[in-house]
Amino acid sequence: MAREEVFDGLKEIMASVKPSLDLGTVTFDSKLVSELGIDSLSMLLLSLAVEHKFNMRFENTEKPFDTVGEVCDYVINALQ
Repeated sequence: MAREEVFDGLKEIMASVKPSLDLGTVTFDSKLVSELGIDSLSMLLLSLAVEHKFNMRFENTEKPFDTVGEVCDYVINALQ
């Protein structure tokens, strides 16, 4: 799956998890917490929705995701 496809899917999920988010401002470099305002509950909902949409699982990661691009890359690697 292409990175842009995953990115579009993530933006769709973000819109449902955080309806006030302006998707036009979301880029691969957008910081999940400090720029997009994703809090711990939103992060949990986001991760569950991503797992469901892309039929994959988040395994224990060494550090939390900082940017949208990091999530995209993780999903792509999980699907390979």
